[in-house]
Amino acid sequence: MAPTSLAERLSQLVKTYDVRGASPELLDVDVARALGAAFAVETGAAPGSDGVAGAVVIGHDMRVTSPALADALADGVTSTGADVVAIGLASTDMLYFASGAWDLPGIMVTASHNPSGDNGLKMCRAGARPIGRDTGLAAIAERAVEDVDAVVARGSVLARDALNAYVLRVTELVAVPPGPRPLRVVVDAANGMGGLIAPAVLGHLGVELEGLYMELDGTFPNHPADPLNPANLVDLQRAVREHGADVGLAFDGDADRCFVIDEHGDPVSPSAVTAMIAARELAVHPGATVLHNVITSRAVREVILENGGTPVRTPVGHSLIKAEMARTDAVFGGEHSGHYYFRDFSLADSGMLAALHVMAAMNETGRPLSSLVAQYERYPASGEINSRVGDASAVTERVAGAYQEYDQDRLDGLTVTADTWWFNLRSSQTEPLLRLNVEADDQATMESVRDDVLALVHQESS
Repeated sequence: MAPTSLAERLSQLVKTYDVRGASPELLDVDVARALGAAFAVETGAAPGSDGVAGAVVIGHDMRVTSPALADALADGVTSTGADVVAIGLASTDMLYFASGAWDLPGIMVTASHNPSGDNGLKMCRAGARPIGRDTGLAAIAERAVEDVDAVVARGSVLARDALNAYVLRVTELVAVPPGPRPLRVVVDAANGMGGLIAPAVLGHLGVELEGLYMELDGTFPNHPADPLNPANLVDLQRAVREHGADVGLAFDGDADRCFVIDEHGDPVSPSAVTAMIAARELAVHPGATVLHNVITSRAVREVILENGGTPVRTPVGHSLIKAEMARTDAVFGGEHSGHYYFRDFSLADSGMLAALHVMAAMNETGRPLSSLVAQYERYPASGEINSRVGDASAVTERVAGAYQEYDQDRLDGLTVTADTWWFNLRSSQTEPLLRLNVEADDQATMESVRDDVLALVHQESS
């Protein structure tokens, strides 16, 4: 039976990092309105004892239910007496930019790479400081169920453009110098928010841009907006080859993640992109701390050390990484999922900034992308392999028992490390999946470890 009460819906919608689920079946305008009011109170935007009201910045993606959810959020926020700054259609990193630049708490309506029937909310405090389950999201959900009292003097909604200021900020943070000729760039926006921000940013740089699926369409008529799945990169790879492009860029639905294709049409590992950006940032900030999560390649840690930096290993997840960046004053952080975090961008993640780093490196060196990243692609890797299982915890323990003679840690899921290979097995926080990543010194070893672990994972259903 479908959940009917607000509490029942929220119990399914509230994840570790954000709110996400079927919309409007679970996340509808009533839930959004209640969460908007609770968010305003939790973040201090609602008037306190001094009667002074603050404001909340709200943006949304192109999903079918997003405009109505954004309006309902605004209704909930203003019911507390707080104001709303509505930036309309936006990428998630544009929302983070607005939160940081204007020092306002913010809500982005998006389900990122999830299927078209889902929607969600990503929340942050003023200055783009993250909100996860343990840093305010659970409290917001509890407060929403309690029903925040409305006030007589409602707040107001002000529409404000953020795109132009965002473009200026990201191109200021990562300057792309002129090359011997304009770069030829193919962008696959997957009908997501990359269709809005990529032409604005890359047009500012004067590159030769060829776009795939740039029309904003939350039904994703061409392919899912999940570039982590290799099947969703095929069209971009083909287009890069056909156009003789220098680089291909694939964005997810809310355009906060970016995947890179080299001039041969081959995918560049996000770990290699992380290592490249880490080296570039450390050249400007000698000795700085750089974060990498548990599933990035061993090469990332090696490159950070080789360039005089301090590597810090973290769990997966944006709210966790942003908090660790603040604690360690890290200059940069990268995830193998294509999220890249920057200290000078309010510690927030931006796929566009990562793309600009890649293009800047190409123009600065005059070298093709495949040559630039070769030094960072050191170990064969399986890529992320997803399995649906009945009991993820039981499966994980079965795998742990089979590898008990090797070093293990539980920083995020199960990581098992040997001299010539390692693997990580962890539960997704946004989908009912168990995710496996394997890396080894050579291809044969990687495939052997991969197949052995997968056999244990799937044993349950045999």
